[in-house]
Amino acid sequence: MLLVSVSVASTAESLIGQVVGITDGDTLTLLVERQEHKVRIAGIDAPEKRQAWGEKSKTNLSRLTFNLEAVAECPKVDRWGRRICKVLVGGNDVGLAQVRDGMAWWYRKYAKEQSADDQSGYKNAELMAKMRSLGCGRTQTPCHLGISEGVTNRNRPSADVRLAVEAAI
Repeated sequence: MLLVSVSVASTAESLIGQVVGITDGDTLTLLVERQEHKVRIAGIDAPEKRQAWGEKSKTNLSRLTFNLEAVAECPKVDRWGRRICKVLVGGNDVGLAQVRDGMAWWYRKYAKEQSADDQSGYKNAELMAKMRSLGCGRTQTPCHLGISEGVTNRNRPSADVRLAVEAAI
């Protein structure tokens, strides 16, 4: 396995390794040169294992990544020491696949950290999951958050997405 550091505008690093563990629907463990790295998938939020859809989200992430080689583009580290990364397996964006499959929500709070193409792709994938009533897409708000209309500063679907979904149903 190979560890490559890339020097971009920020202190981003790229990791290439094998996925050897799945914590939940948005966190995995990547083995790089015999060292494990905990990776939080950027751009998504998924239910915890004990929450509604949590086990299914974890199982889906496992299906997409476990024992496969992954490339993780990691621009930052969170307060728990996990690398926050866009993860690609076979050239496919794993976070986008989780959203498309209805197993995670697009994390709008951090959308500004994504490219314009990724923002558009994640927004459309979430809308399609909702329109097809897949997984977490069966509810108008993130199924694992239990939030109400008065709660703010969470990765809730925007008003335009909720209206588009309601119009399509």
